[in-house]
Amino acid sequence: MSGVLSMGRPSDLACAWERLRAEEPGVRAREAARKLGASEAELVASACGANAVRLEPNFGALVAGLSALGEVMALTRNEHAVHEKTGRYENLQIGAAFGLVLGSEIDLRLFFRRWRHGFAVTETSQHGSRQSLQFFDAHGTALHKVYLTDRSDVAAYERLIAEHRSADQSQRIAVEAKAKRAASSSVAPVDEPQLRAAWSALRDTHEFYGMLKRLGITRLQALSAAGTDLATPVACSGFWRLLQTVRDAELTIMVFVTSSGVVQIHTGQVANLRITGPWCNVLDARFNLHVRETAIAGAFVVRKPTTDGIVTSLEVFDDDEDLIVQVFGKRKPGQPECARWRQIVEGLCGEPLSA
Repeated sequence: MSGVLSMGRPSDLACAWERLRAEEPGVRAREAARKLGASEAELVASACGANAVRLEPNFGALVAGLSALGEVMALTRNEHAVHEKTGRYENLQIGAAFGLVLGSEIDLRLFFRRWRHGFAVTETSQHGSRQSLQFFDAHGTALHKVYLTDRSDVAAYERLIAEHRSADQSQRIAVEAKAKRAASSSVAPVDEPQLRAAWSALRDTHEFYGMLKRLGITRLQALSAAGTDLATPVACSGFWRLLQTVRDAELTIMVFVTSSGVVQIHTGQVANLRITGPWCNVLDARFNLHVRETAIAGAFVVRKPTTDGIVTSLEVFDDDEDLIVQVFGKRKPGQPECARWRQIVEGLCGEPLSA
């Protein structure tokens, strides 16, 4: 099956998906949706009444209920990075528009205003059946998924679905077209002295996004214009080299992957690194990361002032100027940055590290 299919009825889409899975066993839902000319949420919705259940959009309450499931696998991805973390939804702080999950393993920032659709999904593959909760934005793009593991409480999962099951189990959903974002090269030039003054006044890394909004500029514009003392461009291969170096140094790091409505964070060491085709992979027991290395179009070593001193990170972008992944050294508020981490990441700015 090739090309884009124009679907009239949801049942057409469901049948086309079934044919595609027969032709390409193991095809991922995201890739299947792309091949079938639909969003992933539309693809999942087409299975309502079979192996998907539409949920009421009470997303804060749904997330609060995840703590009863025990051990699960949390997955957040963007176009070029997939972040998978096994653990429990613990230490939840849930509001109307924003939520925090601050567990010892699963660490999330949740922006509920971006959440629009939710489903409970049962997928059958050659490896058996998998049950999950899947959440999507207004464009039908996946924001976050929660998969049961062998240690999950299946009865609690079934109760959560029953509690939040929507009366509407139709196979159609409304999705909004995604507006094309203007490239940084097509907007007004950056006022570099103003940017540097605002950047130098930062007292917390979380203030950076607010600074960008006040100045009306993109993240990549800011990094490109700030000056190399604040943001130094480095080789696209720097991300993989950094993972190798922190692995060898047994250094604890923080890896951030962001969808349009979720930030998912891993804090820990990395051990099992592997290249598979275009993908850089971390394949550890409770943390998996997959980054499409061929999509990396730019990378910066970034330095932000805080009340605890400079905080240094690596930020990686694609050719659409979207952030793929960020890496920091482990640090808590009130503590200075690890000197070894800073030495390693600053090393990307000079001669290439050895493989």
